[in-house]
Amino acid sequence: QVQLVESGGGLVQPGGSLRLSCAASGSDLELYVMGWYRQVLGKQREVVARVSISGSTNYADSVKGRFTISRDNAKNTVYLQMNSLKPEDAAVYFCNAQLVIPPNYDYWGQGTQVTVSS
Repeated sequence: QVQLVESGGGLVQPGGSLRLSCAASGSDLELYVMGWYRQVLGKQREVVARVSISGSTNYADSVKGRFTISRDNAKNTVYLQMNSLKPEDAAVYFCNAQLVIPPNYDYWGQGTQVTVSS
C-alpha cells in the first residue's frame, strides 16, 4: 500500500511559479511510474506529466516548456515545477503512482488546489 501526500498548491498570479511535491510512504518508488494529473470541477481528470522508472518524462502539450516533473527516489518524492502559470492551469492537482509490474497497483493522493488569478 502506497500513501501519497501532495503539497505546494496555492494562489499565484498569472506568470508566477509553484512547485508541487508528492511524498510517498509505504513503499519505495523505484518500481512506480509517477505522474501528476489535474482536474477542474465538472471535467475529466487529465494527465499533466509523467516520469518513468528510468527518469524519462512526458508532458501534456499544454504544459510543455513550462512544467518540469522530477523524482527523487532517495527521498521518495516527486515534484512538479510549474512556471509561467496561466489561469487555465488552475485545477486540483493529483499525484499518481503506478506499479510497473503485476498486479500493477495504482495509487492516488488527495490532491492539492492550484489557483491562478490576479
